[in-house]
Amino acid sequence: MYKVVTPKSDKEFDDYFQFRWTHLRQPWNFPLGSEKDEYELVAEHRAIIDRDNKIVACGRVHLNTAEEAQIRHIAVDPVHHRKGLGQMILAALENVAKDLGAVRAVTNSREISISFFTACGFVVEREAPNELGLLKRQQMVKKLDENNILVLHPKWCKALQKTWTDTIPITEHMGIKLYQYTGRTLETRASLNKNINVHGTMFAGSIFSLATLTGWGMIFLQLKERGLMGDIVLGDGNIHYHKPITMKPRAISNIETLSGKFTLLEKGKKARFDLNVDILDGDAAVAEFKGVFWVLPSNND
Repeated sequence: MYKVVTPKSDKEFDDYFQFRWTHLRQPWNFPLGSEKDEYELVAEHRAIIDRDNKIVACGRVHLNTAEEAQIRHIAVDPVHHRKGLGQMILAALENVAKDLGAVRAVTNSREISISFFTACGFVVEREAPNELGLLKRQQMVKKLDENNILVLHPKWCKALQKTWTDTIPITEHMGIKLYQYTGRTLETRASLNKNINVHGTMFAGSIFSLATLTGWGMIFLQLKERGLMGDIVLGDGNIHYHKPITMKPRAISNIETLSGKFTLLEKGKKARFDLNVDILDGDAAVAEFKGVFWVLPSNND
C-alpha cells in the first residue's frame, strides 16, 4: 500500500531530504546539503510512503513563471522499482502544478531518465545546464491539460468506464470517473457536488461506493492484463472512516494490495481476490477500504 503525502513536520522534512540525498546525491559522492537549493521554501514537496510510513519515492515542483512549473528531484528507492511509483509521484506533482495555474511543465532530465519522461508525455526541448557542473541533462517539456493524465491501455480504461455507465448507473449520477491507470495503480475520482450532504461533506455511502467501484475496476483491468474474462462480484467490504471529505474525493488502488490466484480462472474455477483502496480528500488520507471480490469464470460454451 502506497500513499502520496506532503511532508510538514521538521522530522518529515528531515527524512524527505535524507532520502533525496541518498538517492540523488550520495551515488555521485556529493556531500550532505547538496540535495537542497534556493527554491526549497517556495516549492511544493511530495513523497510516497509504504505501509510502514517509510519514504519510497519523492519529488518537488515550483513555479518558474505564472504559467510554467519546474519538476525536479524525482527519485524512487530501487527496491520499489517497476511498481509505477515514478509515474505516481510525477502525476502528483503535475496535479499540484495545474492547481497552481501552470499550463506547462519542464524538467531537466539526466540521460538515464529521458525514456521515463518521454513515456509520460515529455519531449526534449534543448540541452540544459549540467547538474552541479557534472551531470549532463536535457530540458524536457510537457503541456499540462486535463487530457494528458497517464492512462495505460486507454481502450481497456474506456471499456471499464462504459461498463460502469451501462451496468452500474449510479456511477454516472455520482460523477465517478477513471482518472489514472499505470498498470499497477488505478485512481478514480468523484464529484463532491453530486454526493454532498447537509453538512457540506461527502455521503459515507458515496465514499463506500467509490471505494468498491475502484476495487472492482482494478480487478477488471488486471483480468484484461492477463487476457482473462469473468464476472466480478463483491463478496465483502469493510471501510474505516477517519475524516470527512470536503474538497476532492479520490480513490487509489495499488496492485501491491491485491492478492488472489488468477490461475484458478484459467482452469475455469472461481477465484477470490482481496485488495485495499485508499480514499483521499486531495492529498489527505480520509478512509481505508478492504474488499473481498469473487470472479466467476465466464461461460463461453
